[in-house]
Amino acid sequence: MSKKPSGRLYCKGVVLGYKRSQRNQYPSQTRIKIQGVEDRASTAFYLGKRVAYVYRAKRPRKSVGGKKTKIRVIWGRIIAPHGNRGVVRAKFRNNLPPSSFGKRVRVMLYPSNV
Repeated sequence: MSKKPSGRLYCKGVVLGYKRSQRNQYPSQTRIKIQGVEDRASTAFYLGKRVAYVYRAKRPRKSVGGKKTKIRVIWGRIIAPHGNRGVVRAKFRNNLPPSSFGKRVRVMLYPSNV
């Protein structure tokens, strides 16, 4: 019995927090650790890829299809590597809230450069 290939078009990632220095933090850029990426050279593939922070809200709102849903998304894009351990920086359309720290994001495998 062979395993069916997954139809998933994203990699898993975790929000680490905002870009920061010793005394300042920069909420416009968020650090993300991508699963399976362990060094700076591996991050080159992910530059320019889209990132989705999917969360559940208290009140439903109309979605694209016209149906009401509680699920919402904040979209972003990976802009640069951060350090030497496979962490990347992403810029989101709206800054991520601090409640997202430690939560999952989806790193989409598009747009593709291959």
